[in-house]
Amino acid sequence: MVQGFSREPGTHSPLTQVGPEGIRKITLWATAIALGGFLFGFDTGVVSGALLYIKKDFHLNSFEQGSVVSVLLIGAVIGATSAGGFADRVGRRKALGLIGLVFVVGTVIASLSNGYPMLMAGRVVLGLSVGAASATVPVYLSEIAPTRIRGRLLTMNQLMITVGILVAYLVNLAFASSERWRAMFAVGLVPAVLMIAATLWLLPESPQWLVTHGREDVARKGIAELTDEKTADELIRRARERVDEEREKQRRREAEGDGGTRRLFAPDVRPALVVGLTLAAVQQFAGINTIIYYAPTIIQQTGLNASNSIFYSVFIGLINLVMTLVAIKLVDRAGRRPMVLVSLGLMAVSIFMLGLAFVVDMGSVLTLAFMVIYIASFAGGLGPVFWTLIGEIFPPSVRAEGSSLSTAVNWISNFLVSLAFLPLAGLIGQGETFWIFAAICVVAFLFVSRYLPETRGRDVEQIQEALDTRFKHAPARPDSAPQKGRSR
Repeated sequence: MVQGFSREPGTHSPLTQVGPEGIRKITLWATAIALGGFLFGFDTGVVSGALLYIKKDFHLNSFEQGSVVSVLLIGAVIGATSAGGFADRVGRRKALGLIGLVFVVGTVIASLSNGYPMLMAGRVVLGLSVGAASATVPVYLSEIAPTRIRGRLLTMNQLMITVGILVAYLVNLAFASSERWRAMFAVGLVPAVLMIAATLWLLPESPQWLVTHGREDVARKGIAELTDEKTADELIRRARERVDEEREKQRRREAEGDGGTRRLFAPDVRPALVVGLTLAAVQQFAGINTIIYYAPTIIQQTGLNASNSIFYSVFIGLINLVMTLVAIKLVDRAGRRPMVLVSLGLMAVSIFMLGLAFVVDMGSVLTLAFMVIYIASFAGGLGPVFWTLIGEIFPPSVRAEGSSLSTAVNWISNFLVSLAFLPLAGLIGQGETFWIFAAICVVAFLFVSRYLPETRGRDVEQIQEALDTRFKHAPARPDSAPQKGRSR
C-alpha cells in the first residue's frame, strides 16, 4: 500500500485557520478524492479472490499466478514516478480525473481478457492508475489539510485503501458461487466513474497549486469561502512567501550543483533518507501484501474450498478497516513512534505463530486468527503511520524527492515480495516463509527503537535535530511527547 508526493515546492496547505464549517467541507472533499485510494485497495484486493478461478480458466502455474498479482506493481512504479510532474503541470484536479479514466480503461481490459497476455496488459494499465493515484491523492490531501487535522486527512487515503480491500473481498464473495471473476473486476467501474464525476463537479483545485502557478485570485476566492476575506489575504501572503523562499533555495542549490536528487545524499539529509527508505522496504518485506493479495489462496491451503476461503478472507478485510480507523484516531494523539513500535512487535509475534500454524498444522481456525491479529497489528500502526512519517521526516527542500524515492522503494519491495511469495513458499514451505517475515519484523523493531524519533507536533527543525541526535548516538531522551529545542 503505497502513495507518493509531488515535486512542487511547498506541499503543505495554506489553510491554517479554518472554522468548523470549513473543516466539514474539506473533509467532504478529502473523502471524495480518496476514491483514488479506494480504487487502489479494490484493484489490489479483488485479484485475491479472482485468482482462484483465473488460474483454472487460464491454466496458470505458480509463477504466472504471482505475475498476475505483481505485474500491477510494475505499472504502479511507472505511474507513481510520472504522475507528480504531470499533476504539477495540469493541476491536481485534472490529473485525478484522468487517473480515474485510466482506471476505467484498465478495468475494461481486465474484465474482457481472453487469455493470460491480455489479462497481464489490463493489470499493467490498472497499475499505472494505481501508482498515479498513490502519487497524487496524498498531495491533494496535504494541500487542502489544515495543520490541526493534517495527520487525520493524510491517513484518510490509507483508510479508503482498506475500505477498497474489504469491498473487494465482499465482491469476491458475492460472485464466488458462480465463479464469475470477470464480474469481480468489472465492479471497479463504479468507483472509477464516481471519481471522475467528483473531479468534474465537486472538487476545487488545490489552493497551494494555484498560488504556485500565479493564480492567486482564484485561490483567494476559494479560501475566502472557507474562512473570510481578511484571513484569505493573510494565508495567500504566507503561501506566496513560502513558495518564493523554496524557489530561491532551489535556485541556490542548482547554482551550487547541489539540487534535485543529489541533495538527498547530503550529510544533513542522510538520516531522514535512511529512515525513509528502511521503513519503505520494511513495510513490504514484513509480509503484509502476501496476506492481502493471497488471503484466499493461503486459507485454501488449510483445507477449505475456494468459496469458504473467500468468505473467511472478508474477516481480514474487516479487521483491516477497523484498525485503520483506530490508527486515524490515535495518530495525532498517541504519537507516531510508539504506534510503529507496538505494531512491529505484535506483527513479529503473530506472523511467527502463523508460520507455526502451518508447520504443525493447527487447523483453519487458529490460522485465520493469527492472520487477523497480524493484519490488525499492521493496520493499527505501521500501515498508515508510515505514510505520515515520510511526509514529515524530510526537510522541505527535498521532501518531494525523498518521499518519491521512498515510495519507489516501497513499490519495488511490494513487487519483489508479491512475485516471490508463492514460489518461495513452494520451495521452503509456507510456514517457513512466514518465519522470514517475522525475523524482518524483529530487525525493523530494533531499527525503529534506535533511529526513529517522534515527529508528532514538532516542526521541521526539531525533527531534523532529533534525527541527527539519534544517528550520532547521543544520550537518549524521552520521545513520548512533543518538546521544544533539542528533542528526540
